[in-house]
Amino acid sequence: MPLRSARRFAYLDHPGPIAMAHRGGTVTEPDGTVRPGLENTMRAFQHAADLGYRYVETDVHATADGVLLACHDATLDRTADRPGAIAELTAAQVARARVAGTEPVPTLEQLLGELPQLRVNIDIKAPGAVAPLADALRRTRAHDRVCVGSFSQRRMRRLRRLLDRPVCTSAAPADVARLRLAAYTPWPALYSLLAALAGQGVPCAQIPLAWTLPAVGEVPLVTPELLRTARALGIAVHVWTINDPALMRRLLDLGVDGIVTDNTPALKEVLMRRDQWIQGAPQR
Repeated sequence: MPLRSARRFAYLDHPGPIAMAHRGGTVTEPDGTVRPGLENTMRAFQHAADLGYRYVETDVHATADGVLLACHDATLDRTADRPGAIAELTAAQVARARVAGTEPVPTLEQLLGELPQLRVNIDIKAPGAVAPLADALRRTRAHDRVCVGSFSQRRMRRLRRLLDRPVCTSAAPADVARLRLAAYTPWPALYSLLAALAGQGVPCAQIPLAWTLPAVGEVPLVTPELLRTARALGIAVHVWTINDPALMRRLLDLGVDGIVTDNTPALKEVLMRRDQWIQGAPQR
């Protein structure tokens, strides 16, 4: 049973495993043609919504003039038709770029505003994005619609200080390491620390299948022991990025609370066959 002290966030109110479209997921045309390279575009996010997804994942970087963009890389070089470091470009300069040659780079506020039925998982990719994110959430009043995470513990601590209202956040790497240790070590102080995190705004851990550590090798993260410990602490476990249907089924059998995928049609089909697919709300 989850701890009664764990804070409940509207973001996690979902009757079953959460299906999350990673960077919007892969776009498939009506004739079945797959359109690669449209990650983190409104085209991809709309496609996920049209499939019935309630949750999408995106990354954020801030431009030189403080506009928050839905973009994974620190530069436009890989995804767009012009190069440049986002932190060194103005929003107007980025607006002239086209992802895969056709799609503009959206702002986070555009995503939140144009698809109000979606809940958005946000990964802070750079220190300069922290304050603009807090400002964007304040302006859009999207606190209940988002979950924020980062590979940086420092960024997460700073964001929590800047927020004017509680927001669902996911465990940073140090917290995930503590959760992994708690799953195998009966250490009451560690367990109490994790319980406090669950109650104070860290109600989920979004993790890969394993970590690869120097001099150690591969350390499995998604194990029955970790899932039991997380459940006892009131911490939901979402696993990224899973594109193989057979692996999706194994993780659902294991009891994960959510799966992040690029292969949005496959995850939808897997969940439908298990009677666990929850269709997204209609667009307003």
